[in-house]
Amino acid sequence: MNKLEKHEQVAMLNDENHPPRIRNTNGQGVVGTCCSCFFGSLRTNLLLTLTITGVFFGLLLGFLCRLLNPSAETIMILSFPGDILMRMLKMLILPLITSSLITGLAVLDPKSTGKLGFYALTYYITTTILAAILGILLVQAIRPGERGNQAQLRSELSGDEPKADQVTTLDAIFDLFRNMVPENIIQAALEQVKTTRETSSTTVNDTVTTKVKFSTRYVSGTNFLGLITFCCAFGIAIGTMGKRGEPMLHFFLILNEIVMKLIKLVMWYSPIGIMFLVAGKILEIDDLIKLAQSLGMYALTVLTGLAIHSLVTLPLIFYAVTRKNPFAFYRGMLQAWLTGIGTGSSAASLPVTFRCLEETLKLDRRVTRFVLPIGATVNMDGTALYEAVAPVFLAQLMGRQLGVGQLIIVSLTATVASIGAASIPSAGLVTMLLVMSAVNIPAKEITIIFAIDWALDRIRTSVNILGDGIGAGIVDHLVRDELGPEVLEEGDKTTQPMKVRTASELNPEKQRFHTRDDFNEASKL
Repeated sequence: MNKLEKHEQVAMLNDENHPPRIRNTNGQGVVGTCCSCFFGSLRTNLLLTLTITGVFFGLLLGFLCRLLNPSAETIMILSFPGDILMRMLKMLILPLITSSLITGLAVLDPKSTGKLGFYALTYYITTTILAAILGILLVQAIRPGERGNQAQLRSELSGDEPKADQVTTLDAIFDLFRNMVPENIIQAALEQVKTTRETSSTTVNDTVTTKVKFSTRYVSGTNFLGLITFCCAFGIAIGTMGKRGEPMLHFFLILNEIVMKLIKLVMWYSPIGIMFLVAGKILEIDDLIKLAQSLGMYALTVLTGLAIHSLVTLPLIFYAVTRKNPFAFYRGMLQAWLTGIGTGSSAASLPVTFRCLEETLKLDRRVTRFVLPIGATVNMDGTALYEAVAPVFLAQLMGRQLGVGQLIIVSLTATVASIGAASIPSAGLVTMLLVMSAVNIPAKEITIIFAIDWALDRIRTSVNILGDGIGAGIVDHLVRDELGPEVLEEGDKTTQPMKVRTASELNPEKQRFHTRDDFNEASKL
């Protein structure tokens, strides 16, 4: 009887006329399902949730502590955990860039490398120019420099003329190429080249003779352009060496895996660091009300431009190329975006950007390793927009009207200056002097926007990071079919020995890939 009853029960389950009975739990099942879904998603996105919470509590802590009028020493102590986060992220930048670029290029043939570079640079140049043009149009339409009391603004915020090197657009362009070819690769990790002009005047028989002396010197700051150029050449060279290059390739593969493991550890500290970074920056503002009254329209113009570029321009480009939802892509980059707001540095946020694109959005590692390090250095959409708005704003404060030719010069110079800007906090202020000198605006006028630069710097950095991610997504879509499916990296979820071949070994005759199987062999990293 037991077997017969079981047979009848199975027949009833398979019979359409006898649907299975639903257990009545008086609503407990629905509530339990909702709670399990909520806590399940919270557990899955725990790090992202903690980061958002850190930003919120940082804002709350900063505004509450302002009521107590803390001393400078108190502000320094409060900002200390954030300073530790910045140091940890910067510590990982150099090994991350070198290992990712070299391993990414060593397993690609020159044809694929050329396509990746062409697509990436085309995207970078296009979006940077569009950002600069958008900034020019907005500042001309809103005209923030002609609103409010200009005399009061200049008297309250301007100070002594800052010490600035005399630099021209030609000098900046030459410095880009000088930094691309460093004379000492070890020094490039610490310093970069900068051209200065020294003028001297002599009087002979009532005739004044002015002489200009050019000199190049090294200034503090990592030369990312030089490191990227060297690593690209180094990786391509390894790919042409066949079996002899495998030991060196294995070294950088293991280095990259170690760095990614360290990044995962640092990410669990980032919510605390970001909270104290945000709180410390809020406490450093002297007078929020005066700042909002004097530079409110200028900040509104910049923020409007950044919002249009990040919410309209970049999503339209992404959708036009990939036919995918750009805001779903943005959701996967939320962790990197929040880190950019907290740190104010696209280079310091680079480890988080790698993690978001590779682990959350599942982009091809061969694409991210090539595109992201270059994008963090040369793709500065937010900086280009900012550097196009500020000179026109200052000219409006001075009562000057820039013509069409001068506006074109501002947009082109802002594009070049943004490429040369270091990916560190407030680096745009340094290259801003280049744009100002192109339209004959005195360097001392830049002190007017010093007070609010810290806030705008974080927003434009977050836009730069979104631009880098969108670019990687577009390039990944364009080359995914040619690269073939990516194989799981050795060491992530397997203990099998590493088997990787250079590009030359896979096809020693022509030193490039021809079949998808070749790419599959090379991508077993």
